[in-house]
Amino acid sequence: MKEKDRRSKNPSVTAAKGRGAEARGGRHEQRLPPVKGAGFKAKSGGPPAKAAPAKGERQRSAQEALPTRPVRQRTGDKPAETVPLILETAATAGYHLIDSGNGEKLEQYGPYRIVRPEAQALWPKALPASVWEKADAIFTGDTDEDGMGRWRFPREVLGETWPMQLLDTDFLGRFTSFRHVGVFPEQLAHWSWVKDQVTTAGRPLKVLNLFGYTGVASLIAAKAGAEVTHVDASKKAIGWARENQTLARAEKLPIRWICDDAMKFIQREERRGSRYDIILTDPPKFGRGPNGEVWQLFDHLAAMLDICREILSPDARGLVLTAYSIRASFYSIHELMRETMRGRGGRVESGELIIREGGLNGKEPGRALSTSLFSRWVPK
Repeated sequence: MKEKDRRSKNPSVTAAKGRGAEARGGRHEQRLPPVKGAGFKAKSGGPPAKAAPAKGERQRSAQEALPTRPVRQRTGDKPAETVPLILETAATAGYHLIDSGNGEKLEQYGPYRIVRPEAQALWPKALPASVWEKADAIFTGDTDEDGMGRWRFPREVLGETWPMQLLDTDFLGRFTSFRHVGVFPEQLAHWSWVKDQVTTAGRPLKVLNLFGYTGVASLIAAKAGAEVTHVDASKKAIGWARENQTLARAEKLPIRWICDDAMKFIQREERRGSRYDIILTDPPKFGRGPNGEVWQLFDHLAAMLDICREILSPDARGLVLTAYSIRASFYSIHELMRETMRGRGGRVESGELIIREGGLNGKEPGRALSTSLFSRWVPK
């Protein structure tokens, strides 16, 4: 990328100014909290927010998102279990967590050092203020997980995007108005697992990536040899994913980019008899689909997992659920996954995804920062 393409004429990338407010994973209207939604996680810009629908329209929209069939009562033994399982993201080429503390984290994303809010960083910072002050970009504004704000560039003004690479896959980082940058590095643990499953399967695996965001996981799986179906409710997220596909020189890889509500899509796949060998799902707490469909995690998660079980192939390699920024124990989703997979055998592994501090050089193991809950069913 040319130098001039990485520079902005403005000293900061501001929050939505005549833009739609769409946060990590979802859409919201008017002043609803910006949260992960039906298939989309982070973006910058978008169309102006629509006016809130009338009460009757809201009720109809909510009904659209309800499952078309009840959750099935499963019989048989529960799968074996491994708890707690902690999956760690340590320093790797392209990313590492430098330091954290006092409600913030200092990260290295490719060429840039970035400071963002982090509520789980309860401890004091380990590195001196002089290190933090040399960051290339600092997110300021609302410190809520999906709060809007702006980026401040203390050293030199940067453009909106920059090239990144993880697991030999190229993609674009982006300074969004919701503090996210287009990739969630704690997912590297799951992506490495998927890559290993695909490369050792001895046959092409079919992977379904629900709430697929900017497509990094889909590209990694496809480059390993999988046939991938990527589902996200945001046209802009799909556009970003296609940009990443081009940057990764992966235009000929077998990836279907589907802009749709995740629940509606898997319901149709169940009726069609479609089957997948690996399903990745990282659903939001709350969100809206492209046609006003309403998603509530605590209301709809059981139905989603139940349908996912139905569309797993007989010799499936895994079903992976990540729960980001929710007030729950990993045991909640662990027991739900075990109930869902009754009679299917295998094992359910559940716990937390963490990122390990690595210091300035990425080689000085420090404290672990918890980021997400997860539960993963595997056949053995």
